[in-house]
Amino acid sequence: MYQIGTTLTQYIIFEQRNHTDATGEFTGLLNDISTACKKIAALTSKGALVGVLGAAGSENVQGEEQKKMDIITNDVFIEALENNGHVAALASEEMEAVYNLPADKPRGPYMVTFDPLDGSSNMDVNVSVGTIFSIIKAPKGTENPTADDFMQPGTTQIAAGYCLYGPSTMMVITTGKGVNMFTLDRDCGEFILTRQDVQIPEDTEEFAINTSNQRYWDAPVQRYISECLQGAEGPRGKNFNMRWVASMVAEVHRILMRGGIFMYPTDAKLRASGKEGKLRLLYEASPMSMLIEQAGGASTTGRERIMDIQPSELHQRVPVVLGSKNEVERLTAYHTE
Repeated sequence: MYQIGTTLTQYIIFEQRNHTDATGEFTGLLNDISTACKKIAALTSKGALVGVLGAAGSENVQGEEQKKMDIITNDVFIEALENNGHVAALASEEMEAVYNLPADKPRGPYMVTFDPLDGSSNMDVNVSVGTIFSIIKAPKGTENPTADDFMQPGTTQIAAGYCLYGPSTMMVITTGKGVNMFTLDRDCGEFILTRQDVQIPEDTEEFAINTSNQRYWDAPVQRYISECLQGAEGPRGKNFNMRWVASMVAEVHRILMRGGIFMYPTDAKLRASGKEGKLRLLYEASPMSMLIEQAGGASTTGRERIMDIQPSELHQRVPVVLGSKNEVERLTAYHTE
């Protein structure tokens, strides 16, 4: 356990000391990610003052309209991570292929997948957005890892986390030993430990789902939401509240703070377009699932544990149901009955 008020830098160094075989490269990588997030926090806080709002006039690999900040934050992340010899390659939601480092850049033992600005459309209306990242081991002796090298299930993640840019900027991290939260103190430029060993309540009375898709949902989801909406008079015997921010970082952060269940399930509309889910496995579902599980919650596709999924492509999409353990298990049971 660490004292509240410990800086992220101190926390990373203390963690390194617990591993006698540590080389400092993982410590350096977490510091690189922290630097990138501080730069992005500065940009998001200025918004229209520095001309970063609005569309970029381009599409990403998934055919989605890119915002200016999607491109800017992607570049910020690459610049922060490619220079210090801690990574061998990067993969981003905003780039079609793996990003291999320039020939003159030193290589390291890790690879990072990231969504540089989750919920970027919220920037235009001043609602919380965030950065999601995942760290995995790079294959030894490979100078330029390929997409196949990134095809690792969530259980192989060394660390995962996100940075939330809201009323305050918070970095939330797990290295496989619980979940800790750090708040950015802009006066000193450091992330400060403000909550540790986060635990999600097993039960909840709050759910988050985009109900505009209700007519496309499969029967198990229809049943679950119907029971929630019937409240105390229905089979659940209690009232539920509904939330929807349209930013996965914001949704997951709320669940980590007070419990709840977040759902972006598969549906008839997604399948008709050739997609099994909406959210990306490597950039969103896997890192968030690691955080949720480390905090005592659960994360599935509705049918299987997300952390066990063997990726088949770089931009693979999956259904996501995560949050308070008992509610996730209930909806998963509805799918498997």
